[in-house]
Amino acid sequence: MDEKTTDQLRERRTNLRLRHAQAITSLMEERTDLRGVHALADYFDEAVRWSA
Repeated sequence: MDEKTTDQLRERRTNLRLRHAQAITSLMEERTDLRGVHALADYFDEAVRWSA
């Protein structure tokens, strides 16, 4: 792989991570009944809140 391809893959992964974090946070705001159901989702929701 060349450097350009590596950079594109890195950027794509970063964008996907950001989009997933945003989606989890939005879902947890809309559906408070989901808190405590999935530990990983709770963790990411809290992590995003603390980083803001």
